[in-house]
Formats: sequence, structure tokens, C-alpha cells
Amino acid sequence: MLCATSMGIAMSNVTATPAAPSEIALEHFSAMLTFETDCWDVHDDLANDRAGFVLLDVRSPGAYAAGHVPGAINLPHGKIIGSKMSAWPAETTFVTYCNGPHCNGANRAAVRLAKLGRPVKMMIGGVAGWLDEGFTLAVGAEPGSVRAVEAV
Repeated sequence: MLCATSMGIAMSNVTATPAAPSEIALEHFSAMLTFETDCWDVHDDLANDRAGFVLLDVRSPGAYAAGHVPGAINLPHGKIIGSKMSAWPAETTFVTYCNGPHCNGANRAAVRLAKLGRPVKMMIGGVAGWLDEGFTLAVGAEPGSVRAVEAV
């Protein structure tokens, strides 16, 4: 949206603060990809059997049972501890997700995993982003859900 200045010259809200130089933008956006992935890429990898990661739904067991990304393991962020994570090799990459942009559970889970020295990314958008992409959710507790993980 344009807003007029006192001199009658239109100024853009977007460009009032200039964009970063390209080399700084490249560094910034490249770094973001090391921390985040999106629903489309997760879906594509899962659908084509090339995941190479463990997808963790870090919400409550009830939220998981009500609807989760197919293939995700339910492990609430507060239950991510070393003894549970020892079920996977140390180099295993984990992808965390929660409800969506209004929820910080995936971030909390990523912090816990990073503190344990585990490679981790967050799936931006969470369940809300998954549904926005038109993907479906699985319903109910599946094998590999929180009950199986807690048995480790």
C-alpha cells in the first residue's frame, strides 16, 4: 500500500526499509533452510519413500489421535529426553511439527533435540500448513505412536 509523504511523493511501506544486499540475503535465506522445511517437501519425501528423517508430532496424544500427518510419531515436546531418543542412531534427522504458526511446540521440541545433539528441522506451518496444502491427516493412534516410543 502506498502512502503519500508531505511532499506529495508516494513512498512504499515495503521499500521504506531497503532490502538487504544480495550476498546478505543469500546467507540469511540459505541459513533458514537449514532450520526449516515445509509441508510440501515433507509430503513429497514421505509419498516417494525417501524421507531420510523421523517426523515427530510433538502435540498431545489427544491432538495426535484427532488428526496427524501420516507416518508421524507422536512424542510430545516435553517428553523428548535422551533415553527415548536413543532408539534412533545419533545422526538421525528429526523434523518436528505442532498445530501451526500460532503454536511454539515444534520450536520447543527442536530446542530439546538440539540440546541432545540431534540434527533437527521444523516443518513450518504444522498441521494448519499441511491442511492448507490440501493434504489429509491420519486419525487415531497408529503403531509407532507415543505408546511405542515410551516403551523404549
